[in-house]
Amino acid sequence: MQIHVVKQGQSINEIAGMYGSTVTDIVRANDLPNPDRLVIGQTVVIPIKGQFYLVKSGDSFYSIGSAFGVSAETLAKINGLDLNKPLKPGDRLYIPEAPKRKAEVNAYIEPAGNEVSPALEERAREAARSLTYLGLFSFRINPDGTLKEPPIGRLKEIADSENVTLMMIVTNLSDEGFSDEIGRIVLNEQAVQNKVLDNIVAAAKKYGFRDIHFDMEYLRPVDKKAYLRFLRRAKERFKKEGWLISAALAPKIKADQKGKWYEAHDYKGVGEIVDFVVIMTYEWGYSGGPPLAVSPINPVKQVLNYALTEIPANKIMMGQNLYGYDWTLPYKPGGEFAKAISPQQAILIAAKYNVPIEYSEKDQAPHFTYKDENGKDHEVWFEDARSIQAKFDLIKQLKLRGISYWKLGLPFPQNWLLIQENFEVEKKTPVQQMG
Repeated sequence: MQIHVVKQGQSINEIAGMYGSTVTDIVRANDLPNPDRLVIGQTVVIPIKGQFYLVKSGDSFYSIGSAFGVSAETLAKINGLDLNKPLKPGDRLYIPEAPKRKAEVNAYIEPAGNEVSPALEERAREAARSLTYLGLFSFRINPDGTLKEPPIGRLKEIADSENVTLMMIVTNLSDEGFSDEIGRIVLNEQAVQNKVLDNIVAAAKKYGFRDIHFDMEYLRPVDKKAYLRFLRRAKERFKKEGWLISAALAPKIKADQKGKWYEAHDYKGVGEIVDFVVIMTYEWGYSGGPPLAVSPINPVKQVLNYALTEIPANKIMMGQNLYGYDWTLPYKPGGEFAKAISPQQAILIAAKYNVPIEYSEKDQAPHFTYKDENGKDHEVWFEDARSIQAKFDLIKQLKLRGISYWKLGLPFPQNWLLIQENFEVEKKTPVQQMG
């Protein structure tokens, strides 16, 4: 794949001609919402074998080849150039496809109400080829140890069609949010805990879940060790069934980080027990906060670098958002919440108000501002092919297990194209899981 950033005056026809592709292929690959009115700064993924690279000052065949996993000799030969002559800034080199590394990919899915909507099932179908796990959010623990089940619809059928492992997400959520009181009861009252584990096993057998994933948030700090004891008991139960066990972790940067979200999550302790963790590296920019990139690259790196001091890389899945936010300015704490939007919607908004899309190199995220029909100013941060590729490069650099998305629902076709371009997505079988 080739990621192209639209420049002033460029048309879809011109871009197709530059890469020997077709308008039809580009529009279809990107589900392009604005083919006749491209926006300056918009990214377009070109479905070609390999990609092109513009030489920068100081580049050499060796430095470029190293960056893309291709030998300098191959690079020179395929471009018909002399390996011993220096490259010129501005030259365009063709980079052949490099071998793909294996990675696991998870996506959470959260049905609304009492059914899985046809639109949400369609999103699951679109993603299934690129998934190792599909995580159904969520089975809520009640104070008496019973579970409040979400609707499952055709998700089992969709997962089975692409050999995707169905993940059962168990939470301490109540109608008011994550409940430390539910956590206290489950982690400290043996009879309730036994009932919870019995009900998890029964539900997993009923629906065919093969990974049990605990997303227990805002637990009391005093329950840190109790949570580890609970996970050990759960693992012992699930191992008999041949199931995996995993857990979500708050994005910490040190072991003794203060704050109710962080203190009960012991990275080292949890990492030693479970098969893998999902670290929630997103929501720096969130609906109730000021305009920011949702998952800025440097804070994400900081969290992952700490995680690697406590947990093996092959147990870590980086969390990633599939959405952006549109904030109405000026931002006021406790005021109007930002609106969640898809990357496709962000492009349409920029096209509607005729504003260019900018890109923060510091955050590795696209953004823009506009004024609406009522004269109100807005600031938008979202994801595009560049920002997602930056995260994929980080996964490779840190040798992580893979990536986990929160959450399916809003369309982002470029992401799934680039997953297939960058990784060989692993699929689990029951035998592999038991091993």
